[in-house]
Amino acid sequence: MKRQPDNTGNGTFPQESRNVLTPEQRLEEIEIELNRFDADAADPGRDLVKLVLTLVELIRRLMERQAIRRMEGDSLTDAQIERMGIAFQKMEVTVEELKNRFGFCDNDLNIDLGPLGKLF
Repeated sequence: MKRQPDNTGNGTFPQESRNVLTPEQRLEEIEIELNRFDADAADPGRDLVKLVLTLVELIRRLMERQAIRRMEGDSLTDAQIERMGIAFQKMEVTVEELKNRFGFCDNDLNIDLGPLGKLF
C-alpha cells in the first residue's frame, strides 16, 4: 500500500511528521538515556555487581509473590512453605550483605525504567 504525502506542501508523510523530534527534544531523550545507565568507568565491576543485585532482587520478589499465590491456593505443604520461607530469608540476608559490602542502598537498585517508572 503506497502512502500519500500530506497536503501541507512540504512533502512529508503525516505519520512521519508527528514522530520527528526537535533537536532539543532529542537532546532531552539522550540525557534521560544517559541518566538511566550511570556506568562508572573507574570501577565497571561495581556497576556489574549493582546490575546483578538488581536482577536478583527482582527475581526474589517475583518468586515471593509466586510463593504467596501458591500458599493461598493451598498447593504447598507446610514443609514446603517452611523451606521456602527459610530460603527467602537467606537470600534476603545475602543480598543485604552484598549491598553493604559494595555500599549500595535499596534506592541504588531501584532502576528508572523511563515512562514505566521505577522498577520497585
